[in-house]
Amino acid sequence: MPPVPRRITILDLAAAKRDRRLLTMVTAYDWSSGRLVDAAGVDCVLVGDSVAMVVAGRSSTLPATLDQMIYHGEIVARAASQALVVVDLPFPLQHLGPRTAVEACARILKETGCQAVKLEGTAGQADVIRAIVAAGIPVMGHVGLRPQAVHQLGGYRMQRDIDHLLEDARAAADAGAFAVVLECIPSAAARTITAALTVPTIGIGAGPHCDGQVLVYHDLVGLSLDRVPKFVRGYADVKTQIAEGLARWKHDVEAGTFPGPAETLP
Repeated sequence: MPPVPRRITILDLAAAKRDRRLLTMVTAYDWSSGRLVDAAGVDCVLVGDSVAMVVAGRSSTLPATLDQMIYHGEIVARAASQALVVVDLPFPLQHLGPRTAVEACARILKETGCQAVKLEGTAGQADVIRAIVAAGIPVMGHVGLRPQAVHQLGGYRMQRDIDHLLEDARAAADAGAFAVVLECIPSAAARTITAALTVPTIGIGAGPHCDGQVLVYHDLVGLSLDRVPKFVRGYADVKTQIAEGLARWKHDVEAGTFPGPAETLP
């Protein structure tokens, strides 16, 4: 029998920072994307609450529910055998007190089979992170542009208050977070925060000085149907290939050439 692949752990991420090996993380929301991301050798698979926007067509991440995150998280956790699987804690559970947050994160961990949760937060959520970690649940922090706070922040805007950003990132790390996502902050701020933290930083729209990078799967492979953020680099054009394939299939059906002999059962 082939050897069972070893899953990446939070200790591997800590070692990567010490060894200055850059980390990779990609979102996934279903079986096929989870399998493809895992097979590519990506370090972390994030089941983001961005599923509400990317898969369900919502205008923000706010409508994502705990049950939805568990549903998508369980699918992706079964698909990924090597990557560290992280599932987002949806709004507003981290704001309802440590006990509620721990209960929700415990459900995510137990019912999905993932290895960690991610939550957005400021220094004000340090007690929540500390309680979740104390319960034995690894936590990834998220500071900078926090999509769950999009209305409070005035939209999807670059966050530039470096003192506030550093305070939030330090609070998450000091509370026990094993890594911190830095979203949409100036490159110089990301460099300062990365140097100040002993845990890895993973950037998205935060420049090249983080300990790793994360992108949304659909943006990365050219499958997004809406405007793609400026910080994205597309590495494939799957949307065009799908559109062309559908058009050719429709033409063949209407022309009576599909199914042909090769596709017809005897």
